[in-house]
Amino acid sequence: MVAIRLRREGTTNSPYYKVVVADQRSPRDGKFIEIIGNYDPKKKDLNSNIDLARADYWIGQGAKPSDTVRSLIKKVRKAAAIAAK
Repeated sequence: MVAIRLRREGTTNSPYYKVVVADQRSPRDGKFIEIIGNYDPKKKDLNSNIDLARADYWIGQGAKPSDTVRSLIKKVRKAAAIAAK
């Protein structure tokens, strides 16, 4: 089974995450299939960048996003809709 989840990077006390598509059985920072975005929790306002087309593709193929990634996708969609107006 494939999951869309966060992969931690950065140093101690300075976390930075990449949104990856990975096999559910692989470790958190292990092998992945594709990087589809990033997330920086230290930034204010819009602190994530996700390729929505690739996220939709993988969800259509049966990938399950984690709760945090699902929330990030929702925020990015909302920001994109506001920017389109």
